Amino acid sequence: MVGPLLNSAAVFVGGGLGLFLAPLMPKRLQDGLPAAFAMISIAMGVVMTIKVQQLPAVALALIVGLAIGEICYMEKGVQKFGSLIQRGLARIIPVRNHSMTPELYTQNFTALIVLFCAGGTGIVGALTEGMTGNYQLLVVKSILDIFTAMIFATSMGAAVMSIAIPQLLVQGGLYFSARLIMPYMTEITLGDFSACGGIIMIAVGLRIAQIKTFAVVNFLPALIIIIPISLYWHKFMG
Repeated sequence: MVGPLLNSAAVFVGGGLGLFLAPLMPKRLQDGLPAAFAMISIAMGVVMTIKVQQLPAVALALIVGLAIGEICYMEKGVQKFGSLIQRGLARIIPVRNHSMTPELYTQNFTALIVLFCAGGTGIVGALTEGMTGNYQLLVVKSILDIFTAMIFATSMGAAVMSIAIPQLLVQGGLYFSARLIMPYMTEITLGDFSACGGIIMIAVGLRIAQIKTFAVVNFLPALIIIIPISLYWHKFMG
């Protein structure tokens, strides 16, 4: 399980570097760079979305997934976790960006969890390593995550480092379940899965840019149910 461990270490190290470099980074740069990552997230989402094979199946998965997330209060649960992390770490390492309200801090933290833990590259990379042992895709993601975590840690503090834990749990779970999931990942299913994740990534980008506050965590069950929905949609409607 080299890839998940390496990727989580990258987030932790990147967050630590950002925490260390924060006093040296101009505030205008701290405030400006997240907008760039918002645009990158949107661009990644667009690239992933155009791989769609069955748009009705993706739409159905997103609707049902959102309903499940809302019923289970997934977004609120992650927000409570973010608030708990913020309060706990603030007693040890104060957040330097005092212009960020607690509400905005929690929103950004929630979006970052989705960005690091539910991105298509990380999911496919963990599944690929679990099936083939090839972790090169997660190596590439780790390089990107170091810089992403570093930039956000300059304004959000040590809480960014804590995201390495849920990321390791998600990718580790995918790694060990890969042999059960990958046989169902046909070309059509992979395309629909990518599109489903891409739409969520666009929502993450819009949230980071403070354009629209989507409850992105509530959409995450769609990444699981898109696989059977895509398979059966192709079988009966294709």
